[in-house]
Amino acid sequence: MGITSAWSITAHDDAFVASLAPWLLPLIAADRDAPGARARWERWQREPLPDFRTWWEPFGSSGGAEADALDSFHQLTLAGDHVQKLYDGLGQGQGDTFSLFTDVWDRVEGEEDIFLSVQSKEFALRAFLHATGPRRAGLLPGWCGCFLLTSGQVRATLPAVERALGFTPRERAEADDQDWLFYGDGEESVLDGPLRMWRQAAADGRGLCGASVIIY
Repeated sequence: MGITSAWSITAHDDAFVASLAPWLLPLIAADRDAPGARARWERWQREPLPDFRTWWEPFGSSGGAEADALDSFHQLTLAGDHVQKLYDGLGQGQGDTFSLFTDVWDRVEGEEDIFLSVQSKEFALRAFLHATGPRRAGLLPGWCGCFLLTSGQVRATLPAVERALGFTPRERAEADDQDWLFYGDGEESVLDGPLRMWRQAAADGRGLCGASVIIY
């Protein structure tokens, strides 16, 4: 039975970002500090994977170090167990509950204030990280597509995000070649949405919330 995943980036004012911080920031930190998480990230930084079309034949199917590296990357790019609780519904005691769906996504008023990539039997974040590559991905804040930034942090990180996601025509063609996701009419690419959101939030004086979760 397959899964459906979602990677979202949403724009909010600083007051709302502050209200999210007690819920989201500890979960991002817990996923980052989970056993093996940093080792998997560091391995991918040292050992970028080849063309995704070689992952199973013969790269991953041959076993050994190649298959282990592929499995490590797959584990790295799954939805984190802790941030996942924001979608499943998280309580902090005394009857309080919080849900990414109802308390974040449903609060977005305009289409321009959200980037959302929903993928069946696949993780949008996995394709984004592979297509972007470890050097560029290392410039992005947060942990594996999950972050919570105030408007000041958005402005401060924009130059690094511009360097990470600003491609020359040739670089963009190479990145597109390694993005295996299929996009419908009007659907935003994972290589376009994040930078659009950063630029827009910086211009509007807003913060950003990023989360990668399984929704089914």
